[in-house]
Amino acid sequence: MTYPRIRNPRRAGALLAAALLLTTTACTSGNHNTGPDPSLAAAVHVTGPLCDALPTGSEPGNPTALAGLPAGEALTWMPTLTTFEAAVRTSGVLDEHGTDGLTLLAPTDDAFVKKFSDDTWDTLMTRDHEKLRTLVKAHLIAGTHSLDQLAAAGATTTLDGTTLTVTRTGDTTRFADTADAVCADYQAKGTRIHIINAVLGPLPTTADGTGHRAH
Repeated sequence: MTYPRIRNPRRAGALLAAALLLTTTACTSGNHNTGPDPSLAAAVHVTGPLCDALPTGSEPGNPTALAGLPAGEALTWMPTLTTFEAAVRTSGVLDEHGTDGLTLLAPTDDAFVKKFSDDTWDTLMTRDHEKLRTLVKAHLIAGTHSLDQLAAAGATTTLDGTTLTVTRTGDTTRFADTADAVCADYQAKGTRIHIINAVLGPLPTTADGTGHRAH
């Protein structure tokens, strides 16, 4: 099975085209601007050990540039979330609920590799869309919440009805004693995005635990 990867030529071409479009619209007065919200004067600050490996500064996909984009579009610019982005898009959950006040707990690509075998993931993406929708909802929270707010509350409820404990030890914030936030407080239109290092939800693990896909 092949996950969507930025190194894929078609995806890389799409990202380059989007970058050129954002540059052009930013420099052209009088045109509709689909890029960052001009009212966002201050830079968006993200925190966590994975942040250094993600786009920063003026690079395409940097946190401030994503703040004015719809959540689904912002996810396409985040190179470690290609699997989650595909799941969100295929499930249609964001289309159903909109993104006017949502928090996304977004597992990394590596987290999905550790959780699901090729066969299981193919089935979810191509046939078992109800389970896929449940999986996506297990990572969505109503309202926009910073990581500090979630940690202070001590618990939160996802759109699938599951209550997650939220604990903080030192610089580490953990959800359901399963997933750590590894780069938190991305913003998109009406949305907060916290990248986590494990997949949440009730679906069983089908990967073989070796870092390779099980079949």
